[in-house]
Amino acid sequence: MASDKQVILVTGASSGVGYDTAYALTATTPTNHVIMGVRNLAKGETCLAELQARKPKGILSLLELDVTSDKSVDAAAKKLEADFGRVDVLINNAGIAIKAPHATRPDLRVIFETNVFGPTMLTLALKALLQRSSAPRVINVTSELGSIASRADPTSSSYAVGQNPYRMSKAALNMLTVCQQKELGEFGCKVWAFCPGFVVTNLTGEGDRQWRKDLGGESSETSAQGIVEIVEGKRDGEVGGFVTKYGKAFPW
Repeated sequence: MASDKQVILVTGASSGVGYDTAYALTATTPTNHVIMGVRNLAKGETCLAELQARKPKGILSLLELDVTSDKSVDAAAKKLEADFGRVDVLINNAGIAIKAPHATRPDLRVIFETNVFGPTMLTLALKALLQRSSAPRVINVTSELGSIASRADPTSSSYAVGQNPYRMSKAALNMLTVCQQKELGEFGCKVWAFCPGFVVTNLTGEGDRQWRKDLGGESSETSAQGIVEIVEGKRDGEVGGFVTKYGKAFPW
């Protein structure tokens, strides 16, 4: 079934930046169909009902998707092909962090499965569907903590932050972005690494939300708006770059 709307897949869409992005992309325009990729369908259905109750102009729907599972990724790709025949925008938002200062080997495997292997394999699975779009885009939601330049700079505002496993995974995601721009750019796909900034989410656990607020964390709605600007073409001059909201960018 072909769609006359812009087909957008957002992974990790049942909370935080993904949840707010799904709504922001449909709130003001009827031209977008946003597919909320969620691991837990029951939770996803609750989130979908919440967003639909806000009466967005665009369309929202659900897709069961666990980016750490090849079986789930393959099934999702087949369903997207059957339902839409293409994907116009892929937002690789699903991500996790662990709070342990020194990760174990299993910890590292878990965080890389979601933050690196997931977007790598999902984008590859959807490559043919992106090729069928007239203006394909891929947005990898990363973090300033993935900047090697910032980590090596004692004057950087994030220099004192630990989170080494998370930093490593996001640095790898940044490299993936550059590699994807080279490969997918050959058929006109535009790729960005996008940092949502320090926002109030449950990334490091529900109990940390107040801690994030106390430290000045912004609403994740601000991050969603930054992603909307990329989708709308307002950051096209920075294709292949490491960007963040408010028109700013980070060094690799």
